[in-house]
Amino acid sequence: MHGLFAGLLKAGRALVPRPGVQQRANYIRGKPPKDKIGAESVFVLMVMTLAILGPSGWILAHLDRYRTRD
Repeated sequence: MHGLFAGLLKAGRALVPRPGVQQRANYIRGKPPKDKIGAESVFVLMVMTLAILGPSGWILAHLDRYRTRD
C-alpha cells in the first residue's frame, strides 16, 4: 500500500513544472494529401453515416411513441 502512495507522489511531482524550465510548443507539421478525396469517397462516407446514425435518430425522435403501450 505504501508503494502505491509513493508512486502517486512521484507522478504528481513529475507534473509540476520546475523553475527555470521553459516549455515550447511542439508543432506537428504535416504534408498535403497525396490524393484528393473524390466525390465517390464523400458519397460513401455520407451513406455510411446515415446507415449508422439514421436508425438511432429515428428511434430517439419517436421515443415518446415507443414508450406508450397500446
